[in-house]
Amino acid sequence: MGGNPYHAVMGFEVPAAIADEVLARAGGEVSPPRDAATVVLLRDGTDSRDNPVGIEVYLLRRVRAMAAFGGMTVFPGGGVDPADVAEVALPWVGPAPEEWSGPLSAGTALARGLVCAAVRETFEESGVLLAGPGPDSIVPDTAEWDDERRALEARELSLSTLFADRGLHLRADLLRPWAHWITPEIEHRRFDTRFFVAALPAGQRTRDVAGEADHAAWVRPADALAELARGERVMVPPTAMTLTDLTAFDTVAEVLAAGSVRRVEPVLPRLRRGDDGSVRFLVPGDPGYES
Repeated sequence: MGGNPYHAVMGFEVPAAIADEVLARAGGEVSPPRDAATVVLLRDGTDSRDNPVGIEVYLLRRVRAMAAFGGMTVFPGGGVDPADVAEVALPWVGPAPEEWSGPLSAGTALARGLVCAAVRETFEESGVLLAGPGPDSIVPDTAEWDDERRALEARELSLSTLFADRGLHLRADLLRPWAHWITPEIEHRRFDTRFFVAALPAGQRTRDVAGEADHAAWVRPADALAELARGERVMVPPTAMTLTDLTAFDTVAEVLAAGSVRRVEPVLPRLRRGDDGSVRFLVPGDPGYES
């Protein structure tokens, strides 16, 4: 993992700004986590001469005023809404909700909601829509759909209504499960987040449309981690660890193939302060996790 500042002998070292804020709010009742979905949107990068440079990932930086992850680098995503769970009539292509239950550690209704939230949040925060008019097609560029995207973001429009109006099918087959992180119990604002990976569909492009972000860019995972090491980015450990995972792959096809067979289990990290005052982000199996 090289110069990644999260790496430590015992777990990942949490940046002081994050650790101090979390520990200042520690104590009291454990808050229940909110179900959420995050999509790691990928493309095969090229240089100015169209030579391959490896995979790139779409990263957002949340505005600092946001209560959740303010100022941090994140992937597109957000909480599951009741409407996501209720989308029972949504035309669907790919693994059915009950088939997602195992990889997502969720009942059928919640599994449907997580996939719907992944598609909805990706559209809201990047302009990319994982849907098509048929089982083997994908919508072209969605630049002309901004009114609908904003209405969806404002919860004035449901995903099923949008899809019915446009004659679309949700393309669940374009998503792969990747990880499942639960916010440590010490934090008050907690999420039970399923991470998906997906390729940028041919013919579509990302647009800087997310009102919750002040910067968006395609970045190679190794470059994002180098920026993290230089203090130019701030991110929570699951984001850094996901980027680290992705440095092992040369193409998007390799990532999707790995996602098809990847064993995903819920991970509940813990934060521990060391003798030197630093705070470690520990996962099961790390020394000190059980103490």
